[in-house]
Amino acid sequence: MRSTLALLLLASLSGLTVACSGDAADTTPPATPTAAAGKKVDAATAGSIKGRVQFEGTVPPAEMIRMSSDRNCMPDGKPARASDALLVDDGRGVGNTFVYVKEGLDPSYTFDAPTAPVVLDQKGCFYTPRVIGIRVGQPLDLVNSDPTLHNVHALPMVNQEFNQSLPKQNARTTKTFTAPEVMVRFKCDVHNWMSAFVGVMAHPYFAVTSPSGEFTIPNLPPGTYTLETWNEKLGTKTMQVTVAPGQTQTAAFTMSVAAK
Repeated sequence: MRSTLALLLLASLSGLTVACSGDAADTTPPATPTAAAGKKVDAATAGSIKGRVQFEGTVPPAEMIRMSSDRNCMPDGKPARASDALLVDDGRGVGNTFVYVKEGLDPSYTFDAPTAPVVLDQKGCFYTPRVIGIRVGQPLDLVNSDPTLHNVHALPMVNQEFNQSLPKQNARTTKTFTAPEVMVRFKCDVHNWMSAFVGVMAHPYFAVTSPSGEFTIPNLPPGTYTLETWNEKLGTKTMQVTVAPGQTQTAAFTMSVAAK
């Protein structure tokens, strides 16, 4: 009898121990890895780069684009329009040039992708603007403002290719890019003269030159950077620029048509 009572008591204590152990395990929160927060740019010490891209040499005449194959592309009745592939103003400033920080940015900085979309329009049977910059993950709104059929055919080397029909006026679609890429060419398969170029960036340090060739890249942390220009007709050019705390540094690029 005593043996039986002892065994029952031992079993009860064992069950209590197991139950307590189970309760403790259930109430302990699981360990979760804490992701290291990326650095943010200190606005108090940030600087900027302001500059200009200038053309050197003889400016080639603009190519004339013949659009008579589609009367909807000629609202003014003119069958031809000058290409905007190379824009050089009277002061020899070069427009439509993408300028960006190629190297030197501390990779520990993180930047939230903007939620406001960048708009690439098809207007007058031309892409407008011809050159744009966008962030990885930022919406790209693609619009057809013409009363005719267009399509948007992106030809990236890193990101995924897409080909989207925009069959009527005011048709639109939205796309995003998942990886940095300079540059992504866009075309319209319906009108073979239509081209645009998109620079996809992981950071906000880029600009497209104005018609006078000017650009500004603000809010840069102090450091030494490799700055690159890209132009559809003039190729690329790089220079090193050092930005001191709170400083606005200048950068002057000279570009020319490559000798054949």
